[in-house]
Amino acid sequence: MSTTSDHSGSADGDAAPAAVAGASPTRYDEALERFVLFWGKMASNWGINRTMAQIHALLYCSEEPLDTDAIMEQLQISRGNANMNLRSLINWNLARKLHRAGSRKDFYEAEKDVWHITAQIIEERERREIKPVREQLRECRDLLAGEEECEDLPGREAQLCRRLENLMDLMEVFEGFFEALLPFVKEENVPVMKRLIRLADELDEDSS
Repeated sequence: MSTTSDHSGSADGDAAPAAVAGASPTRYDEALERFVLFWGKMASNWGINRTMAQIHALLYCSEEPLDTDAIMEQLQISRGNANMNLRSLINWNLARKLHRAGSRKDFYEAEKDVWHITAQIIEERERREIKPVREQLRECRDLLAGEEECEDLPGREAQLCRRLENLMDLMEVFEGFFEALLPFVKEENVPVMKRLIRLADELDEDSS
């Protein structure tokens, strides 16, 4: 199985699971490598660190918890990079640290429930991105207008105020969408989510 030539473990590197030295890659090795690389690239589009996602993919596929050395070896990343991203996975509640009797090493296992994984990503994205953006937009708007309405401001100030409020409205819609969807994801309520998708499709057809 192919490996990366850069062992420094940069946060954005395309790490791949390493094959056993001298052994021909099996179908399992090839499938695992493809999944780890794919998961990292896909997650980076969600605003998640690529190496963090690759470690999660490796832990998700592993039958047994892995220690840091095993993760470093399989993904060809540095200890610092591995430790940093493992902490992030734990903070996101996507992985757990375990201890084994007779071993001083820390072991890690990933959350295997895909619905829980999705719910955690939605919650973290909302907390880390949507809410902070709304707060920053609110501060900009208040700095410009204070307690005044946009319509009461002169010229370009009124225009800027309205544009900031438009962005605030958009963030509010995003936040409301996530908060409305999250309970159904947590409950694994597929029928309701499918009905919501059909309703959205019907609304789109009516508006076109």
